[in-house]
Amino acid sequence: MTEGAVGLAAEEAVAGVRRIAVATRGAACVPRRPPMRAPTGSAGGRGGQRERRSPRHASRPAHVCTRCSHDDAPPACPPSTLALVKDALLAWFHANGRDLPWRKTRDPYAILVSEVMLQQTQVERVIPRWHAWLAKWPTIEALAAAPAGEVIVEWQGLGYNRRALNLHRAAQHVAEHGWPDDLTALPGVGPYTAGAVANFAFGHDVLPIDTNVRRIQERTGERFDGACTQALFDLGATICLARIPRCDGCPLAARCPSRGRRYEPLRKQSRFEGSFRQRRAAALRAVAAGEQPDDGDALVALARDGLVVLADGFASLPA
Repeated sequence: MTEGAVGLAAEEAVAGVRRIAVATRGAACVPRRPPMRAPTGSAGGRGGQRERRSPRHASRPAHVCTRCSHDDAPPACPPSTLALVKDALLAWFHANGRDLPWRKTRDPYAILVSEVMLQQTQVERVIPRWHAWLAKWPTIEALAAAPAGEVIVEWQGLGYNRRALNLHRAAQHVAEHGWPDDLTALPGVGPYTAGAVANFAFGHDVLPIDTNVRRIQERTGERFDGACTQALFDLGATICLARIPRCDGCPLAARCPSRGRRYEPLRKQSRFEGSFRQRRAAALRAVAAGEQPDDGDALVALARDGLVVLADGFASLPA
């Protein structure tokens, strides 16, 4: 072989080595695929029909994050839709959340009182009554030791007076046995109230479902966790309203499939004026004031609920 031929062969060998090195570095970034299997029913191997290979980029879904061996940092995988929605909700709540006094305590008794009061009464009316209640009975033991009649009198004006008796009975249960693991074992405590106390007082990751929370989850199609509870309460009370939501000010509007919709009015509660509920309330106020009302039907209904005691033709508050 001539000297020129030898030189040319050496140059081609070096170039080949470089091409192999480049190919090897490039292959390190491509995920390996398992060997192609022969189609079912074919002879396989050399005599079988070859399976058609898909393009390399089609073998990996676009949303799957991969990492080349020479990368220094892990890839940034896109967050889930729920995570984005939750972040937007909590950021809005941080800037716009209502300043409510029971949100500043972890005392299960104080939180139970607030939740029972809020069941049928507006927030603005509850705030001063909640403060007065805790000033009168600062602990659950103090409430448990109070006469039932005194508890009923203190509740006057909040409506649905059976809540006062249930709260009193719940206090007596806790004072004697402690807080149960299943809070629905307490008188007058259903799944929602139990979930609220478990979340706000005991730190359990449970989402209490009230009307506002249910409405937001149905409209957004998302399922939130317990960390979002207070934010959902406020969003439902101020933005995601029952009939005409204020979508322009909603932090979830960008991803909400119900954005811009309007809704039929919900069935309204019967009027209080002229109702039997009003007669019951008037009769109870009279008994609390030491009077004897002449509305027998109302007194019988109150006695059936344990709100008054009928004896020898006279009505009085329970001891």
